[in-house]
Amino acid sequence: MTMLKRKIGKIALGFTVALTACAALATVGQARDLTVVSWGGAYQDAQKKAYFEPFKKAAGIAMNDESWDGGVGVLRAKVQGGAATWDVVQVESDELAVGCEEGLFEKMDYSKIGGEAAYIPPSVNPCGVGAILYDFVLGYDKDKLKEAPKGWADFFDTKKIPGKRALRQGPKTTLEIALMADGVAPKDVYKVLATDEGVERAFKKLDTIKGDIVWWKAGAQPPQLLASGEVAMTSVYNGRIDTANKNEKKNFGMVWDGALFTLDSWVILKGSPNKDAAYKFLDFAGKAENQSKLSENISYGTSNKDAAGKLQPAVLKDLPTAPDNIKNAVEINVGFWLENIDRLTERFNKWAAK
Repeated sequence: MTMLKRKIGKIALGFTVALTACAALATVGQARDLTVVSWGGAYQDAQKKAYFEPFKKAAGIAMNDESWDGGVGVLRAKVQGGAATWDVVQVESDELAVGCEEGLFEKMDYSKIGGEAAYIPPSVNPCGVGAILYDFVLGYDKDKLKEAPKGWADFFDTKKIPGKRALRQGPKTTLEIALMADGVAPKDVYKVLATDEGVERAFKKLDTIKGDIVWWKAGAQPPQLLASGEVAMTSVYNGRIDTANKNEKKNFGMVWDGALFTLDSWVILKGSPNKDAAYKFLDFAGKAENQSKLSENISYGTSNKDAAGKLQPAVLKDLPTAPDNIKNAVEINVGFWLENIDRLTERFNKWAAK
């Protein structure tokens, strides 16, 4: 009996020690520094200058920054696995939509970050707040084209402007571009694309230049295709053109009319132990004066309505959010593509293989 009591006592003691250890670990986990996650590279370098370092200094809050490559599955595993080591994460529009629906993010309390009215309407979401706005534009080499293209109709006119064209491989952005080239007004693109007739119309337009299309996958490819002269024009991220012009002394041009824009957003992962610090960071990163500093370092538009007004004209003219650049742009419809991406990708692949 005495031996049994000793064994029970040892088990109870071990259990108590384990519980204490778990509690200590939990306390350490809760006490960890604020962690903000973005996309790395030149963009995160710009964020460090405009946001991360100034925020740490101003707020006196310990903060780490990490980078990731995207994918809602990564966020799902962190939140549902109960081992989330991230607090604030920058996500793409489809990740925002899916993650919000699945409850992976905290609901955004806009009263803590300046109020909804401080931000451009497309950047306001129940689960996140806009971080940057960027475009797919028509890009070309000013040194190689005698006559600058005016829009997507010229992109499809190989008689007027001879040469190959490059488009992003897949239906997303490609079908929208084809419809605008065929005369659909930017504001009506998704209304038309939502019909079977609209899809047929887009593929019929693509047929007209099928033999002249070079397909790209990575964002670094379009500037390379222009520089080599392999293509006369390409769809391209606006930031890639700006970077090539600034860093590689290229003379590339962009056509903003009919550009397709999308946003990345900041989210707070569900269950973050650093919610108060996360909101302080988002409030700092949401202020117009700080967002204008980001745009000075990299040519992305930002979400605060007043940020553009704090920029020099020379900087503003190259941003997607400049009034003249955004007035005839189309926001990529996240809901449409979440619903139709599989069906239209299958259709696109069959068309491309013919």
